[in-house]
Amino acid sequence: MASSSKKSQKRKPKGMPVDKSSKKISKEKRKPVSVVGSEALGLQLQDDVPDFPRGGESSLTSRQTGEIRPEDDYEFGTEDHLKKKKKKGNNMSSKSRAPVDDLGLLSGGGIKGKLPRYANKITFKNISPGMKLWGLVAEVNEKDLVISLPGGLRGLVHASDAFDPIRSDQVEVGEGFLSSLFYVGQLVSCVVLRLDEDNKDKGKRKIWLSLRLSMLHKNFNLDVVQEGMVLAAYVKSIEDHGYILHFGHSSFMGFLPKNSLADGRSGGVKAGQLLQGVVRSIDKGRKVIYMSSDPDTVSKCVTKDLKGISIDLLIPGMMVNARVKSILENGILLSFLNYFTGTVDLFHLQNIYPSTNWKDGYSESQKVIARILFIDPLTRAVGLTLNPHLVQNRAPPCDVKIGDIYDDAKVVRVDKGLGLLLEVPSIPESTPVYVSISDIDEEEIQRLQKKYKEGSRVRVRILGLRNLEGIATGILKASAFEGDVFTHSDVKPGMVVKAKIISVDAFGAIVQIPGGLKALCPLRHMSEFEIAKPGKKFKVGAELVFRVLGCKSKRITVTHKKTLVKSKLGIISSYADATDGLITHGWIAKIEMHGCIVRFYNGVQGFAPRSELGLDPGSDPGLVYTVGQVVKCRVISSIPASRRVNLSFIIKPTRASEEDMVKLGSLVSGVVDRITSDSVVVFVNSRGFSMGKISVEHLADHHGQAILMKSVLKPGYKFDQLLVLDINGSNLVLSAKSSLIKFADQIPPDISQIHPNSVVHGYICNLIETGCFVRFLGRLTGFSPIKKATDDKKTNLLKAYYIGQSVRCNVFDISSETGRVTLSLKQTSCSSTDASFIQDYFLMKEKIAKLQCLGSGGSDLKWDEGFSIGTIVDGKVGDVKEVGVVINFEKYNDVFGFITNYQLAGMVLEKGSAVKAMVLDVSKEERLVDLSLRPELIKGSKEGSSQKHVNKKKRRREAVKDLVAHQTVNAVVEIVKDDYLVVSIPEHNYAIGYASISDYNTQKFPQKQFLNGQSVTANVMGLPSLETSGRLLLLLSEVNEAPCCKRAKKSSHKVGSLVHAEITDIKPLELKLKFGVALRGRIHITEVHDINVFENPFAGYKIGQTVTARIVAKPNESDSHRKGSQWELSIRPKTLAGAGDIGDTIGESFQFSTGQCVTGYVYKVESEWVWLTVSRSVRAQLYILDSSCEPNELEDFQNRFYVGKPVSGYILSINKEKKYLRLILRPLSAPRHRTGDDIEAKLDDQRTDVVNADMTAYIHEGDVLGGRISKIIPGVGGLLVQVGPHAYGRVHFTELAETWVPDPLSGYHTGQFVKSVVLEVSHSVKGTVHVDLSFRSSDQMFSQNAKEIQNPESTSSKPVEKIEDLHPDMVVQGYVKHVSPKGCFILLSRKIDAKILLSNLSDEYIKDPENEFPVGRLVTGRVLSVDPLSNRVEVTLKKSDGTSRINSDIVDFSKFHVGDIISGRIKRLEPYGLFIAIDNTNMVGLCHVSEISDDHVDNIDTKFKAGEKVDARILKVDEERKRISLGMKNSYMRDESALEVSLEQESDANFSDKMKSIASMNSGLLDTQIMDIEDENNRCLNFSQAEARASVPPLDVNLEDFDEFDADNTTSQNQEHGKEDTINEKEKKRAKKKAMEEREKEIRAAEERLLEEDIPRTADEFEKMVRSSPNSSFIWIKYMDLMISMADVEKARSIAERALRTINIREENEKLNIWKAYLNLENEFGNPREVIRRALQYNDPKKIYLALLGVYERTEQHQLADELVHKMTKKFKHSCKIWLRLVQRLLKQNQDGIQSAVNRALLSLPRHKHIKFISQTAILEFKGGVPDRGRSMFEGILREYPKRTDLWSVYLDQEIQLQDSDVIRALFERAISLSLPPKKMKFLFKKYLEYEKSQGDEERIEYVKKKAMEYVESTLG
Repeated sequence: MASSSKKSQKRKPKGMPVDKSSKKISKEKRKPVSVVGSEALGLQLQDDVPDFPRGGESSLTSRQTGEIRPEDDYEFGTEDHLKKKKKKGNNMSSKSRAPVDDLGLLSGGGIKGKLPRYANKITFKNISPGMKLWGLVAEVNEKDLVISLPGGLRGLVHASDAFDPIRSDQVEVGEGFLSSLFYVGQLVSCVVLRLDEDNKDKGKRKIWLSLRLSMLHKNFNLDVVQEGMVLAAYVKSIEDHGYILHFGHSSFMGFLPKNSLADGRSGGVKAGQLLQGVVRSIDKGRKVIYMSSDPDTVSKCVTKDLKGISIDLLIPGMMVNARVKSILENGILLSFLNYFTGTVDLFHLQNIYPSTNWKDGYSESQKVIARILFIDPLTRAVGLTLNPHLVQNRAPPCDVKIGDIYDDAKVVRVDKGLGLLLEVPSIPESTPVYVSISDIDEEEIQRLQKKYKEGSRVRVRILGLRNLEGIATGILKASAFEGDVFTHSDVKPGMVVKAKIISVDAFGAIVQIPGGLKALCPLRHMSEFEIAKPGKKFKVGAELVFRVLGCKSKRITVTHKKTLVKSKLGIISSYADATDGLITHGWIAKIEMHGCIVRFYNGVQGFAPRSELGLDPGSDPGLVYTVGQVVKCRVISSIPASRRVNLSFIIKPTRASEEDMVKLGSLVSGVVDRITSDSVVVFVNSRGFSMGKISVEHLADHHGQAILMKSVLKPGYKFDQLLVLDINGSNLVLSAKSSLIKFADQIPPDISQIHPNSVVHGYICNLIETGCFVRFLGRLTGFSPIKKATDDKKTNLLKAYYIGQSVRCNVFDISSETGRVTLSLKQTSCSSTDASFIQDYFLMKEKIAKLQCLGSGGSDLKWDEGFSIGTIVDGKVGDVKEVGVVINFEKYNDVFGFITNYQLAGMVLEKGSAVKAMVLDVSKEERLVDLSLRPELIKGSKEGSSQKHVNKKKRRREAVKDLVAHQTVNAVVEIVKDDYLVVSIPEHNYAIGYASISDYNTQKFPQKQFLNGQSVTANVMGLPSLETSGRLLLLLSEVNEAPCCKRAKKSSHKVGSLVHAEITDIKPLELKLKFGVALRGRIHITEVHDINVFENPFAGYKIGQTVTARIVAKPNESDSHRKGSQWELSIRPKTLAGAGDIGDTIGESFQFSTGQCVTGYVYKVESEWVWLTVSRSVRAQLYILDSSCEPNELEDFQNRFYVGKPVSGYILSINKEKKYLRLILRPLSAPRHRTGDDIEAKLDDQRTDVVNADMTAYIHEGDVLGGRISKIIPGVGGLLVQVGPHAYGRVHFTELAETWVPDPLSGYHTGQFVKSVVLEVSHSVKGTVHVDLSFRSSDQMFSQNAKEIQNPESTSSKPVEKIEDLHPDMVVQGYVKHVSPKGCFILLSRKIDAKILLSNLSDEYIKDPENEFPVGRLVTGRVLSVDPLSNRVEVTLKKSDGTSRINSDIVDFSKFHVGDIISGRIKRLEPYGLFIAIDNTNMVGLCHVSEISDDHVDNIDTKFKAGEKVDARILKVDEERKRISLGMKNSYMRDESALEVSLEQESDANFSDKMKSIASMNSGLLDTQIMDIEDENNRCLNFSQAEARASVPPLDVNLEDFDEFDADNTTSQNQEHGKEDTINEKEKKRAKKKAMEEREKEIRAAEERLLEEDIPRTADEFEKMVRSSPNSSFIWIKYMDLMISMADVEKARSIAERALRTINIREENEKLNIWKAYLNLENEFGNPREVIRRALQYNDPKKIYLALLGVYERTEQHQLADELVHKMTKKFKHSCKIWLRLVQRLLKQNQDGIQSAVNRALLSLPRHKHIKFISQTAILEFKGGVPDRGRSMFEGILREYPKRTDLWSVYLDQEIQLQDSDVIRALFERAISLSLPPKKMKFLFKKYLEYEKSQGDEERIEYVKKKAMEYVESTLG
């Protein structure tokens, strides 16, 4: 396959038309063939999926490729070939735009511009979701439909998409559902849902379609529908007179009368069926459309020309009248319905055999009738068909089959370089066949026209079908006619073939059958045995013999197993082939314990049970057989209908005679083979049967013993006796129940042997609520109704019995008519009359003990002989427990004795003491001996054995020598076991006996309660013997009351009564007791002592101890009849001493108050809560953070509190309804500013709901709390700490550590427990509570993690809490809070911030303050000024000592003189000038921009760089201001006369430009907003603003309020400027000569006047300013900032409202600035929602949204920012700026979706904005995203606009910034190779030359110059 593929690649260029032009044209002509290859992958959908795509280079065979070659006709090849002749400039985007351009020209608005040259075609390139297509049902499968589509494509319709979800009760979806509604050949209209694409294998792509009318008729309504229109509809329901139709819309419906149905299809109409009909009439009142479905009428109805019809109303299959508009290269162009145009391709013309001169049959304006083939709503392209069959609404006939060979096919048309159109003489009609050029000959064909002439005859084989067009695809290659296998239909299971190996992989080998089909040989079938390296045995290219295993869904699997390949036995390829007795070969697919699954050919499989595997008992099938092994097997039986085949590996089965057959009720023996989850499988020792099954319930009569027996059974164990219950085929159903085996002869096998009133044994086989089913032998079953199942009618049978339970039943009635047997299971009539139940119980215990001992490898099976019942044994006390004493024995280390508290008889034993005790009971499986020290028992035992020489057995016989069977005796209960009682018989020398508590029928019934010492009456049923395990067996007949309760009667137990009760169990929170007759009670842990302070109140009590208690409450009435209902008792001294109250309960008082101290016991510990029980009915809860303030204790929360621990706490809240309290461990202290009475009243007034209680009511200043870090706030926000269930506090950044440390957040993480101190609790107006916390302690006793993170070099100073404590020259520390280009703010404490000017950040020049001083950095500085009234502090970080006054004394200005020429280095560049550090001094002078050069300087940055050496002349020395003004003009260096003129001018310019920078800085909260305003005005005051401010009278301002900029790099000082610098007339005249100088002069004058007085520092001063300048947003915002600095937010809001009312309505920008400031204010201190709404009403919404987005981004509210930016893209989708902000956000957040955002933007933005958006997005990608994406964007727009030098320039600039010289030079080379006008080329060459000069490569510079000269010469030449 790979070789043929390569040949075809070489052959393609030669098959194309050869021109005499250039090689480029012939190279371009390869494209049509490559397009065919891609389209071929789409047509692979005919086969649903490729065979095995992993093999070889291509997943298509030569025939499969040929199957799709008809698409290589003009509709593919010629079109693309002709397009290549266009200009080269269009080649860049032709690949992506060609389909869109073709389809876009045929829009619904008519033809505009140039007519198309090619007909529309449907391919995988242009098919898209939402496209409507006409198709033909090709296959009807169980779960989907295969639809043949135009262009040879195939689509799939899932069953759920085959119809609209109409009433589910009318349409039943199941097997055969689709076949009942659709048929092959049915024409349907469908909509494309999605395309499944696989980039690795395009042959797997699938087109998923929908037939739902709700999508097809999406835009239909009742007004659109007209009479005569053809509509499709589903049958919604079938009525008496017709059918209700569903059109996909619920707004209207249809009705089809039965008499108008003329459908010839048999079977009638079904609900859900798709029908076509013609609209007869419309009832708009009822919204009903009346239809007719006559096929002739439907096929002839033509859609009328409708005015205003849209493309959405066009339906595929709609018949229209059309007119030929133009004749295309591969079809014709039609116009129809007035507004629309569509195309018809070659395969849909009227003549199904179009010859070469087919165009002669059509002329312009010719009228034709056509049907719509497809509609593309996106491109508004429409395809039509003129096929005569489709026009008549019938499917084209298909009279050929794949694989058919025709020897006399006629050549109708020869397509140059593409293929042949043939006419095949099929019967009854001829069929058109198209043969692709690649399928014509094995060799390459040079000239197709010479070898094949029209009318010549050829031999062809059918390769594939295009059902909708009625065309077949064929092949002429000679190899196609050889071999038996050509198509998948030729492949038969079991066929032996030779195949060539194509590839070998880990999953198997791909082989190719000589016919060309591919097959898979799975790894397991490559050899008889498993091979590790299949590549060594299977060489690629080798030919081997294989056998076909199956062919399903056109996937062929083969095997190379020699046994299968060479097998001569018959094969099983279907379940019908599996006949009884057939012997065949198969291979094992799966091995399980119960058998093997064997697989055969074509997916058939059978099952061989374990009994038929020929295994030995107990052997593992997995060790004998392996998966994949070939086995010879025999078919035992098969049921083809249910797809079941039973097999046997035993080829010759053994037969047994009927005499040897086992019968029901017989006893057999068996050996355990294996144990499953619900049964035990045994080998039966009998002829005719080999296997038997014992269910778990049938292993023993006792339910618990049956489960225990299953757990100890091992394969190989032999059952001596098993009862045959039933025979199931060759297997037996067995039982090991002793009761059934013992009475096997009495169990009836059929109804004739049952007699009324007889008692028989059986087992329960089923349980229902109304009764029990009891089974005997075989299937004989009786029924016991609920009335006869128990003595108590209220008993729940499902809980009283279990399936498999052994029962004794009394036959109540036998119905001869119905054969029903009615039974009674009542204990009164079915109770045991002997001790067989307990006897079998003890025998089974011995069996289990023996199996346990064998399983554990134990050898001492006779240890119990030393512990005979009734004998005295010696032992030592090993341990003393609450419930008794553990005894150890010297001879048996693994045997233990136990003496209960009752058997101690009041004796107190110590550990290690020796005892002599009497043996009461022996448990062999537990290796436990029950002993007694009761004197009467030991004395009786000694009296019975007074002589020492009498052995133990004789003494035991003497103890019972007087007892006889069935004797009635009085006994005393010694030990109460779970299933039986150990009793003593005082009348017979205290002989020990055993009596069962339950019986066969009462195993799960509530049992009677027995007490130690209780008297019972019993009958002797079994004397000690081997059959009774050496025990005396009794049967209880009467139960007497315990001695302590003999006088008490049931009626005497009431609340307040004193009772004697025995402790039966000790729980952590209660004592379990029993008293009276079968009464149970409990003593709550709080009912032991009067005060709940004891660690373990139950320490002094033991199990078995009798106590005197008082009843305090009865059981609940709802629980009184249930098992386990408890009485409430109390042993409190006060309760016992008081008189008994009569009533239902001794009530508990619920009298608690907030703040009261209570004690409770822990009864539940959760992850964050501890639940306490304060009394019997009162609960309390304690939160984790209220349990301690120490972090290590909070970490160990769940270990500190355990069940039963007493905990004392203080009540925080009370819930009286639910009776629970909320506690905290510390007392509720009152706040320091309140009195005790006030706080008590406040606490009493709290809400009692614990969930909604105010958790901060108990938090006060100074409290030490435990907390948990909930959130680490970014920057210097500090921590958010949880201090209660719903209470949180905030730790300021300066309160995180005890001392100043560089990184106070290190060591903290979310979820960490911390210890904190409450600094302040404040309440807002809205009711929220703010808690300020600190990790520092006033007494320095703790500091969370401070020791670990403390810097030893840091100062020990603490944050200053009050501004009054600050004073100038004081050294302070703080953390950087905010950084701007003008300085920064630092945190001195949680209430005090300080500002640092840029000039005070360092002694050296700082280029980037944000990098040098990141947020959170610890800095040390010195206070410059403090203003307590405005709460303002200014700090400097300079290390030089002294204040600015001292610095001024140090600087010697006397050595600087005007006119001196100095040298220095440029220290900093600003827009208004250069700062020059004068050599050998610490002074810095300013050279204003106007003094740099005699000519105007546009950009300082391009002419000067920091650090550059320069010379300058001193123009002015201002000692008062500490300033030096410099000039660098050449005229200054030559002529000194100009010096005087410029002195005053420069000084003013110097100062004013500095003031422009100063005026934009702000020290308050709104600093960020002011910066935004200035940024929008290009970061400096323009002339209009300065002019407006110049008109304002001088302001009374103080320079301290502004951030004064010191150009000399010294500290700023506050000075009064009383006089204004004057400007003489001479300067004014000179300034008029240059317009730029005049503008700057006026700006300086305006700013001078602004700074003439001090900036206001109080509200009164600001009021004067706003009155004088009411329209200045700058002043209003400063005023708001003053109020915020004074913590008066409400006042700031009112100022903002005043400003909005005061500023003139024409001053839109000024008002907008106020709105922005207002948004900032509300975002920080309130809810901005209302402000946003108002701002949007009064301003441009776009500006407001952009401002709000900036607010969210600065405050890091990313979620709100994301929501806002997406809202903006919807609201302002035509704004390029908005889309760029979205892209910018996605890049900043590192989010995905850049490409999708760009695509959305291009769809929304106008066309003229595309270039701007794409270029700006590309720049953003280069700067902050993926440069490759930016390159792709630039390349895309340059392909469309290659002559835009501005785009080339921007592109080159971005690449230059990345500094990849190879890429940059390659891009320059591309740019200068363009054919552009000389002016643009000059720009590109100049830019190229500048770049090479910057690189300093002389060779490259000369190269660029050479290229430029070559261009000039070529242009001139």
